[in-house]
Amino acid sequence: MLVSAFYIYLWVMIGIAVIVFIALNFVEAGYGMLISPKWGPTINNKLAWFLMEFPIFMAMIFLWAASPHRSAIVPIIFLLIFQAHYLQRVFIFPFLIKGKSKMPILIVLMGMSFNILNSMMQGYWFFFEAYNVNPNAYPVEWLWSPQFIIGTILFIAGYSINLYSDHIIRNLRKSDHDTKHYLPEGGMFNYVTSANYFGELMEWLGFAILTWSISGLVFFIWTFANLVPRAKSIYKRYQKEYPLQIQERKLKRVFPFIY
Repeated sequence: MLVSAFYIYLWVMIGIAVIVFIALNFVEAGYGMLISPKWGPTINNKLAWFLMEFPIFMAMIFLWAASPHRSAIVPIIFLLIFQAHYLQRVFIFPFLIKGKSKMPILIVLMGMSFNILNSMMQGYWFFFEAYNVNPNAYPVEWLWSPQFIIGTILFIAGYSINLYSDHIIRNLRKSDHDTKHYLPEGGMFNYVTSANYFGELMEWLGFAILTWSISGLVFFIWTFANLVPRAKSIYKRYQKEYPLQIQERKLKRVFPFIY
């Protein structure tokens, strides 16, 4: 991939993210508690999450293996941090899902497509392009740089919030036959209705900082464009079902005390 082509690709991804952000403020992505028949045929939720997340996990390994810099310590650590999220998303999260919920095939295909494109952004940057720009891009000293330390702390904090929030959501329903929506409590759910999204936003902001890369920044922009409008839609649903609790607890959508 030519240098100019890679940066054009990143700018195109930013442009699409802006379009997605605008669109999702008017159209609800039909999965989870917002699932809708208008999104077409569905498949089992566990299988859907596995299929959606598996490509990026494998693509990142392939890009690492194909890189002439695959023995460089810092990019390997970047890879391990990145894969920690997707290891959980691919091999643990789907199989912890309770019930017999479904996800539209269209949503699955869209998720798979983005994940493949994102692997090209992340893997190509820190295994190839960073070294084209600067042959000494990521020396070992990077590991005690302010951006790596701050970014890693943010990533770990966001990862922990995301995992704990998912745990809370999974245990809201009393059985596999329970289809009711419950207002989550505990952890960051004491402040926002989409604490899991808050955690994920923290993760990828941290990753953008610890890699100090434009590709990481583009991923954070995409995460923001996808999750913030969805958090707004979920908040509106909870407002209809639990108006008094929302008001009493002064819950925000995704950013505590702000939005």
